[in-house]
Amino acid sequence: MTTFDELKQREESLLCRTYGRYPLAVASARGSVLTDFSGREYIDLLSGIAVTNLGHCHPALAEVMHAQAGRLVHLSNLFYQQEQLELAEKLLGTTHLGKAFFCNSGAEANEAAIKLARRYAQRVKERDAGTVITLTGAFHGRTLATVAATGQAKFQDGFAPIPQGFRQVEWGSLDALEAAMDDDVVAVLAEIVQGEGGIRPMTPEYAQGVQDICRRHGVLFMVDEVQSGMCRTGRFWAFQHYGLTPDVVTSAKALANGLPMGAMLATDEAAKGFEPGSHATTFGAGALVSAVAARVVDIMQQEKLAERADRVGGAFMADVRSLAARLPGTIQEVRGLGLMIGIVLTFPGREVWEELLRRGFVLNLTQERVLRLLPALTVPETYLQDFLTALEEILSERTV
Repeated sequence: MTTFDELKQREESLLCRTYGRYPLAVASARGSVLTDFSGREYIDLLSGIAVTNLGHCHPALAEVMHAQAGRLVHLSNLFYQQEQLELAEKLLGTTHLGKAFFCNSGAEANEAAIKLARRYAQRVKERDAGTVITLTGAFHGRTLATVAATGQAKFQDGFAPIPQGFRQVEWGSLDALEAAMDDDVVAVLAEIVQGEGGIRPMTPEYAQGVQDICRRHGVLFMVDEVQSGMCRTGRFWAFQHYGLTPDVVTSAKALANGLPMGAMLATDEAAKGFEPGSHATTFGAGALVSAVAARVVDIMQQEKLAERADRVGGAFMADVRSLAARLPGTIQEVRGLGLMIGIVLTFPGREVWEELLRRGFVLNLTQERVLRLLPALTVPETYLQDFLTALEEILSERTV
């Protein structure tokens, strides 16, 4: 039987050391339950970092994969593809946007948005400009350009020279954004809810203000929904909480529930920045992944998973706030929308996270003090209550 120690040893000899792994090796998964190689089960409250929004190994998706794999998997984007067009119709139908570009990841989707913004300004608007403004605390990907766009120095360390053409301004400050605007700015790229930045939702006033500033200066308003999209926050897209109409929206993660898939959606006007040959990808939206992603959109809408995320997430956050009131000095605040939740501790949370894992709960710690929960949108509410019971026991021990 395969053991954790055997897998760890093999990895050390085979893979680049780019990940700080959790002390867990998963043999199988179903719904919101992970099973390790010894047969122990864990409640998954991370969903592959907001990827398996429908839970692991969804039977309807497995059926689509099986059928499509026997028919057509990949052609390249030199050909017309029915599966890709059906996905585009369904995904664009959840927005006010008119055109889609498909790729393989969130970083690629954001790269496409950056390239589109610059090319739209230079070729359509005939402006000699190229700066994209992003916000402190942001995370937009791991490619060199998206690392430059990311507003956290730790992700840029050791990769100098960092590509130019990006400007970070303070999250939450409309004055700072206004002051950063000049003739070289072509777009603002922002997360409506910062994920890696600690689950920080924009206030309605700030979100509307960012869009207003973009409109006033004639630059594209681009929203990174890689983590917050696909019903995660209680709307299909987080920007819909605030009635916004961004020019560009990026998506990935949950789009194909575990298969590599990214998308950049744009208004018909902004999409004029691209023409044949200006951007491309070999694998983007192949037949197999497109068929799966289209089924994901169907299931999310048919099962009203945005509404469920709003209801279940709202009730859970209220329960956490009640816990915070019972155990003063342990939880600073609870942040989030829907089932994108951050529990901010008053102290470094590594030991709490480790104890939760020992008790069988898989989640994430970000910004040192934020327990990040990104459960499947189908997660049984009893699992969330089990987590809350464990968290209360752990925090109670600190107050004794």
